[in-house]
This record gives sequence, structure tokens and C-alpha cells, in this order.
Amino acid sequence: MSVRVRRVYEPPEPDDGVRVLVDRLWPRGLSKDAARVDEWPKALTPSTELRRWYHSDEGSYEEFSERYEAELVAPEAAELLDHVRELTGRGAVTLLTAAKAPEQSHAAVLARLLTV
Repeated sequence: MSVRVRRVYEPPEPDDGVRVLVDRLWPRGLSKDAARVDEWPKALTPSTELRRWYHSDEGSYEEFSERYEAELVAPEAAELLDHVRELTGRGAVTLLTAAKAPEQSHAAVLARLLTV
């Protein structure tokens, strides 16, 4: 099972496997052709409220991770997480995000949950 996190602005690579955009909003300045996104499960992304809270620098990454994991138990999000988990059973999956620091983003939380 191979799951990795990459910035959506980086050019696609042959070993990306299924490319899953895990951001709620489409990345600025990037065409859909250039992004080569295979799936875009918007309901798997953090809520607008949680995203705004985290980007306001009010909390730590650890607290953000806990709050995001709590959101992922909602039925639609849990179903999408299971779907992406199934994809990882078939081959490589690349989680794509526009975050400037992917290792401190929701994409890293998802990658960790998918490899457990």
C-alpha cells in the first residue's frame, strides 16, 4: 500500500497512481488538464470552520488533527475515506493539496489514517 502527499502544483509523475485532490476548493491558477486529478472527494476535506480556525493560527497542528479526525466519522466523510482506503489496496494513491506545507495539513492526517 503506497500513499503519498504531494502539492497539486507539482507535475504528475508516472508512479503517482490514482491522484486524489483532497482540498475543498479548486487550486488557483491550475487547469483541470494540468492537474490530472482522478478523484475529488470534497466531503472528505475539513469543514470551512475548521479550516478557517486552523489558518487563523489559534490552535496547534495536533489539535487540528484531532478535530479533523472527529469530522471524518460523519457518514459521508467516513464513506469517502473507506473508498480511498480501497483505492490504496489496488495500488499507489497520491493525495494532492495546494497547501504550502503539506506535512502540516489535512492531507498528512489522511495519509496517516490510510496507512494504519
